Order: sequence, then structure tokens, then C-alpha cells
Amino acid sequence: MTPDTMAAAQQVDFSLLALFFRATFTVKIVMLILIAASFWSWAIIIQKLIDLRRVREEAREFDQDFWSGEPLDVIYERIGPDPAGSSARIFAAGMTEWRRSHRKDGGLIHGVQARIERAMNVAIGRESDSLTRGLTFLATVGSIAPFVGLFGTVWGIKHAFEQIAMQQSTNLAVVAPGIAEALLATGLGLLAAIPAVIFYNKFNHETEQVIGGYESFADEFSMILSRQLDRAA
Repeated sequence: MTPDTMAAAQQVDFSLLALFFRATFTVKIVMLILIAASFWSWAIIIQKLIDLRRVREEAREFDQDFWSGEPLDVIYERIGPDPAGSSARIFAAGMTEWRRSHRKDGGLIHGVQARIERAMNVAIGRESDSLTRGLTFLATVGSIAPFVGLFGTVWGIKHAFEQIAMQQSTNLAVVAPGIAEALLATGLGLLAAIPAVIFYNKFNHETEQVIGGYESFADEFSMILSRQLDRAA
């Protein structure tokens, strides 16, 4: 490498902003899409971390109340038909259907057990939808962001070769900026994809655990009501 070539290469600004502003319009669009996807992914990640922590705390507090030995009717009266916690909402759905199934003479309408279970399953479905909201976006970013970045890289390298052909020179000062701009697109793709994949797997596993806890609680609550129904029969 000649001294003139080294001097020309050293004069080129390789900062991230400079690489972005020197990139072609297409590569800039790719970079902006990846940056936006990365920011949105982190917004979902932070929100999910907060939500899962809150849900686990609410479930722990409600379990303590539920298994404290206090009558179920007293717990229901205290929390109301539309409580704040997820576990409490599942309990309230079952208790609401239990109360609606009582006739004016004090008897129970036929099929109460099945209706209570369906009411709690519907409530569990709502909580599941709330917990999994946003995970599809993380999975999508984790899957396609590297390929979007690769598209930007291919386009940037194409532009670099065009510059070589127009200037009829393969000096580092001509080749390096275009290749650096192209590789930046790949880097942004990986920057968006890696956290999205890691946290998608984490949240998917933790969400399945939380929903499994809801289903276990619904089964236990259903058994308690079943014993009460057998005593009343």
C-alpha cells in the first residue's frame, strides 16, 4: 500500500454517522428500518419484564389470600367481580358464574360445574393473550432482521463496485467506505435480531409457566367447588 493510498484512507471518516450519511438511499432505508425495529423490540422487552414481574407478584399475593382459609365468598366480596390481578380475575370469573348458577330457591342450575370451568378457561385465554402480546413481533424481528441487514449489505457492496468501475480504481480509499457502509447494515441487523431472539425464548418460557400456574389454580378451584356441589347434592 502506497503512502498516498494510506493518507487518502486515513482522511475518510468511518464514524457510524458518516457511514450512514454516505450510504445510498436504499441502504439508509434498510438501516432506519432496523434501528426502528431494534428500538421497538427493546420497548416490548422492557414492558414484558415489568409485566411478568407484576403478574408473578400478584399471583403470589392472591395465592396467599386464597389458601389463607378465608371463605371464598368473603374473598370474592373483597376483590369484586373485576379485580386488578390476573389470578384474581380467573377466580372472579369462576365465582361470578357460581353465583349466577344459584336459583332463587337456593338450588343450583344444572351444569354449573361445566359452566364454571368454561368461564375460567375464557379468563385464562384473555390473560394468555395479554401476556403473549408483542412476542410475535420479537419472533419476527429475530427471524428476518439478519436477512434485511444482509439485503442492505448486498446493495451497499453493489454500490461500492459501481464506484470502483466509475473511478477505475481499486485503492483502499475508494473501496473501503462502500464496504464499511454495507457491513454496517449487517451489524444493525444482528443488533436488532440477537436481543429479540434471546428475550423471545425467555418470555415464551416464562409465559408458559405463568399460564400453567393459572390452569393449575383453575383445576384446584374447580375441585373445591366440585366438593361443595357434592355436599349440596
